[in-house]
Amino acid sequence: MSVHVKICGITRCEDALLAERLGAFAIGFVFYSGSPRYIEPEAAGAISRRLGPFIARIGVFVDEDPGTVRATVRAAGLTAVQLHGSESPEYVRDLDGITVIKAFRVGDGFDPRVLTDYPVNLFLLDTAVKGVYGGTGKTFDWERALPCRKIGNIIIAGGLTAENVVEAVRITDPWGVDVSGGVESSPGVKDEVKMRYFFQRIQETFR
Repeated sequence: MSVHVKICGITRCEDALLAERLGAFAIGFVFYSGSPRYIEPEAAGAISRRLGPFIARIGVFVDEDPGTVRATVRAAGLTAVQLHGSESPEYVRDLDGITVIKAFRVGDGFDPRVLTDYPVNLFLLDTAVKGVYGGTGKTFDWERALPCRKIGNIIIAGGLTAENVVEAVRITDPWGVDVSGGVESSPGVKDEVKMRYFFQRIQETFR
């Protein structure tokens, strides 16, 4: 089993470079101003330019104006965007030419069939917490992700740590996992020991 790892909420170049060295498939920059991990597009661009060509740069947005999304893609050197708000399928189509990951919050009332409306083949499943768009530090019932695997590739997020990521992967068999707070010492500041242990647990178990 091969598991792709995305390190999200990057605000420092040293954390991005460490993620790259450890084998992350992507890093994530948060462009939602309500997040404690928010980064300016120009600062994200400076980090992007320090990275090699084989790691993806994902921009996280919440109900942002499409024109702003496109401008940020250029300024930050993004390779894809991750939409964490209530963006419609039509909104996604308006971003034609940009690779999109659509995020959904899994909780009471979540219906996996909604994924079929979106013209993407990579979905991120996060924990539903009222008024919070990701970065909750809480897990959801991973069994609820299983029907989504029949619709497209899934990335599991929400409260992942080195201590629970193996169980999450064994239950959901995802294309990838997304971690932010679980490898931090404070919001936006990654902890090298936690990051290394997170990758170690996955690589030891699923290589």
